[in-house]
Order: sequence, then C-alpha cells, then structure tokens
Amino acid sequence: MRRLANNLPSLILSNEESKPIGIWGQRHARYLKQNRKVLYMNLLTSGKLNAYLANIDKQAQERFERLMEGMKQTQGITEQLKAENALEWVGRMNNIRACAMEIVNEEIIYT
Repeated sequence: MRRLANNLPSLILSNEESKPIGIWGQRHARYLKQNRKVLYMNLLTSGKLNAYLANIDKQAQERFERLMEGMKQTQGITEQLKAENALEWVGRMNNIRACAMEIVNEEIIYT
C-alpha cells in the first residue's frame, strides 16, 4: 500500500490470474455484489475473486449439463423425436432447460 499526496492510502489489488468467467459466474458475481458485499470485497481485495467465480461457473455449467441429460433421458427426449416432431422437441427442451436453470440458480448461483 502506498500513500497518495493527501495521505490517503492507495489500495493496489494483487495481480490475479485472469480466467474466463461465463454466464453462471457473472450471475453469481452480481448476486455477491448485491447480497453478500463483505464476501465479495474480501474475495476482490485478496485477489481470489476471479478464480472463485471461474470455479463457480465451471461447477454450475457441469451441474446444468448433467441435469439436462438426466431430464432428457427421463422424459424420453431423443433425436428421433427431434426428427419426427421438431416443434414438440423444442418445446420440451425449453421446458427442461428452464427447470435445469432454476435448479442451478437455487443450488449454486444464489447461495
């Protein structure tokens, strides 16, 4: 920490390795900023925010993909259905996508 001319400290964040953060990580970052401000500031000032958000993003994406596959199998949504009745396939896929997103949001993003 160095001092500016008016004796106020100038905080310099550590050089954190920048990892790509997808939509899930961005949503969690917004949640932290709005609802868990102390945790957000602690992660930011310690230089761990980017790695934390990248990890959350990875966990959420993997959970989302597992949920989608499981729901597709459970509900019998197949490539054959897609070929025979594309409109029904799209509707059912949108439904399970919305359900999977809600579960991921509840379990990982907004906690």
